Amino acid sequence: MKTTVVIPTYNEAENLRAISTALLNLPISDLDILIVDDESPDGTGALAEELRREFAPRLHVLHRPAKSGLGTAYIEGFVLGMKNGADCLAQMDADFSHSPDYLPQFLKRIDKYDVVVGSRYVPGGKLDERWSFGRYLLSWWANSVYVRMILGLKVRDATAGFKLWRRSALEKINLERVRANGYVFQVEMAYLSEQNGLRILEYPIYFEDRRIGQSKMDMRVKWEAASRVWEIRSRYGALGNNTSLVEWQRETI
Repeated sequence: MKTTVVIPTYNEAENLRAISTALLNLPISDLDILIVDDESPDGTGALAEELRREFAPRLHVLHRPAKSGLGTAYIEGFVLGMKNGADCLAQMDADFSHSPDYLPQFLKRIDKYDVVVGSRYVPGGKLDERWSFGRYLLSWWANSVYVRMILGLKVRDATAGFKLWRRSALEKINLERVRANGYVFQVEMAYLSEQNGLRILEYPIYFEDRRIGQSKMDMRVKWEAASRVWEIRSRYGALGNNTSLVEWQRETI
């Protein structure tokens, strides 16, 4: 089963070699990486090309001419990955907030589910201890109360950015429907997963703050994402009694 890990990058030169090496060293047969870089001014694209040559044929690079948004980066990455024969596609950040070590556990469970979600807000999930109580409360409320109340979602971590998808799940969602392009892309994908009756497993993860570099998730971005949840509600309506199966992996990390 071929697995492609899609990693959007913008100014991730300090993290890219380490995350690529960690992924390629995992005990997963037939795993490759697709880096989607948005013309990073720090040289991420040039480093990606260096890694492509070093790790060929297991690492691929898609260069985009400008910073064009997280949502379109993932969609273009998913489409290219499927075109290249991927059976499963993972999405994750380059900054180690999503540990590559969880991927083998995700893959062990993907045969029973359509998507495995690395979740911070199910039993066993944890956030970096350096988070302030106020930051934790805002994130928990946004995911476990605000988004679920507006859209009728069952998932507890609606903005999770660490997921493993079956190819058939992405085909069923129909990526051409997706309109969200910023961080609210994660919410729209969660919504469309449930709307299409997908089998979803929320697997508890430890979410670590990035080790190197500056977070792109500032307060302006957070408020923009929160407001755009209403656009999803306007476009699709609330889910109501959807038929998706959402389960939690009931084990500690």
